This record gives sequence, C-alpha cells and structure tokens, in this order.
Amino acid sequence: MDPIQNTALIVGANGVIGTNLIDYLTELGTWNIIGLSRRGGTNTANVRYIAVDLLNINDYKSKLEVLTTVTHIFYVAYQDRKSWSELVEPNLNMLMNVVSTIESVSENLQHVSLMQGYKVYGAHLGPFKTPAKETDAGHMPPEFNTAQQQYLEKQQQGKNWTWSAIRPSVVGGTATGNPMNLAMLIAVFATISKKLGIPLRFPGKAGAYNTLMEMTDSTLLAKAIVWAATNSQCANQAFNINNGDLFRWNELWPKIASYFHMETAPPLQLPLQTMMADKEAVWELIREEYGLQYRFNEVSSWGFGDFVFSWDYDFFADGTKARRMGFHEFVDTEQMFYKLFDEMRVKKIIP
Repeated sequence: MDPIQNTALIVGANGVIGTNLIDYLTELGTWNIIGLSRRGGTNTANVRYIAVDLLNINDYKSKLEVLTTVTHIFYVAYQDRKSWSELVEPNLNMLMNVVSTIESVSENLQHVSLMQGYKVYGAHLGPFKTPAKETDAGHMPPEFNTAQQQYLEKQQQGKNWTWSAIRPSVVGGTATGNPMNLAMLIAVFATISKKLGIPLRFPGKAGAYNTLMEMTDSTLLAKAIVWAATNSQCANQAFNINNGDLFRWNELWPKIASYFHMETAPPLQLPLQTMMADKEAVWELIREEYGLQYRFNEVSSWGFGDFVFSWDYDFFADGTKARRMGFHEFVDTEQMFYKLFDEMRVKKIIP
C-alpha cells in the first residue's frame, strides 16, 4: 500500500487495543497514523496524537475538520458509565461525531472499523448461546455496540466507504490506565497477594472456575482489524476474533500461580472492588522496593475483574467465519499470559 494514500485515524489511541493497533500499523510501515484520545500523546516519527473531547462540538469540530486525508477510521474508543443504559448515548454520539465529521471532509474515506464485543450476544446479561455466531439474533436494547452498528449500517448507505465490526473476547494486553485489562489485573492481584504472604486464590464465583473461556490477544486483534479493513470481501460485515483455543480457569489458574512462584488455594469469591480498595499502600511499598513505574490507579481495574470472574457460564464464540475468509492467525492463550507478564516486567509494571 502507498503510505501517502492510506491514513489511519485511531479513535481511542491510548487503550489496550488502540496502542497495539498503532504498534502493528507502525510495524507495517505503510500507514500514516493519527491517534485520537482525551489525553493525547507524544508524537513520534510515525504517529501524530491529538487530544480531543469527542462530546464537545467546539473541540472535536475544529480538530477533526482538518483531517482531510483520512482513509480508514479505526474506532476503538469507549466511555464507561454506571449502568448499561447510560452507555448508549456517549458511546454512540462519539462514533457519530467522528464519522460524520471525517466523511464530510475526507473524500478518500474508504473504511470505518468498529470495535464491539460479545455484548451484542448478551454475554454480559447471563448464560448465552455458545458458540456465539455473527448471525445470532440480537437482544432487547439498550446495547451501545448494537446501536453503533445500526448507525454505521444506515450512514453507509449510498456511500463509497464500507464498515466492519470486530468482536473480540476479553482482550489481553499491557496498556496501563485501561478499565478492561484482565491480564494486568491478574498480575497485580498476584503481586499483592505474594507481598502479603497469601496463596493466589481465584477470586471469582465457584462456577466460573470451571466454565469454558476464551480470550483475544491484542496483537492478534490488531492484525484482524487491519485485515478486515483492507479486504473488500469483508465489507459491511461482523467478525468474531479470538485466539482459537478454549480454557478453564481451574487448569490455567494454577499455572499462572506457578509463573509467579506462588502456591494456590481453593477459590474464594472476593468483591475485588471492595477488598482491593485499601491496597494502594501495599502497592506503593512494592513499587518503591522494585522501582516500578506505575501507581495503583494506573494498573488496577477491579470492577472489570468482578465482572469477568462472575461468569459462571461458558463464554466463547465461533471464530471460523474470519478463518474461512482468510484470517488464519492464532495464539495459545496460556503462552499469551506468560508473554504479557514478561512484557509487564520489562515495562516495570510488575516486579
């Protein structure tokens, strides 16, 4: 691809998905890259960062209207709220504001890639049909993932650009300051448990220890996002993207404990958001002892842990549609965890 003709706009550039997507596009060497986020970033030779509030019309209009060369929008942004119903308005409006502004100024817009998840299948509500397939029926709204896709479907009609919807499982990565980073949560939980001299107990529901799970490596996900955005056969479709294997915590958890040179004990459900709230002092002792780079609030996402570890039902989707259409990447989930933990040590996130 000609780097002059292809410009990627990464919306949500500092998250676990956005950072890995930028790394992958940079590695390809064939893309101009613009990263959007609320807190911006440090420009590099390959990436220009823009700090923007996508819900403030005076801010986003002035900063997006000058981006006339964008060919691909990669939308991986997310704003959290207290309830599922409250998620729809801000997350739908941010997407609408980006797409409507960019398509009005960029004549060469080719594709809009939307990041979704298994919430489209009702995975967050309770037991759902597994393996979930892209053709499965929807569920009662509100659901912001579905609302966003419906907007793109309507907005794209009669246009030259196309869209794709990417649906990963729980994503594994090493980005800090992210509200949905399970691998980092486990690493921090293990580090604090070890400091306190207690075994690494699975902190979720007893049933969740034994159910089938899957994950999506952030680098594999980046490759899949770009694959779907640059192949015409993928136009205007959704794709489940996962590592390609299944696991149960009852087998993987002891192996994670072994990685940290820890003993295990029977699972004991903990409300992590409550039980870990007072552990900042412990983390500061660890941080000082080992010269770690990040403070407690930058590496903890306990509410997300409570959410994931409450799934006492199978949680996986059928990823064969993407593979049938030519995306053949796969990752061993156990090895993914070890790789991520190793990276966290290199980055001085954990000891």
